[in-house]
Amino acid sequence: MSSEPIDMEAALRDPAAVFASPEAVAEHAELSREQKIEVLRLWGYGASEAEVATEEGMPGGGDGSELLRRIILALDGLIGEVDVGDSAPTKQHAVLLRQGRS
Repeated sequence: MSSEPIDMEAALRDPAAVFASPEAVAEHAELSREQKIEVLRLWGYGASEAEVATEEGMPGGGDGSELLRRIILALDGLIGEVDVGDSAPTKQHAVLLRQGRS
């Protein structure tokens, strides 16, 4: 678990430039739970956009689906309400929440 100081502005602009992985965000000791969730959601949004671009034939993509899966799992560890069985990357950037939770 890292305790290095984080430049939140940089992390919100480009999470991948600040963190080695979504798991590193979730495990970072100096970030609040809310900050971790915000960074992961923004990272997920960017990864979803890149995946859509790849689907539409634009170059420069990659294996965004694996990154999105890891982001969803990291969010589930923090929020505990992400339905990892039914959530999938979509053009609408949806993450489903488990039923029966408020």
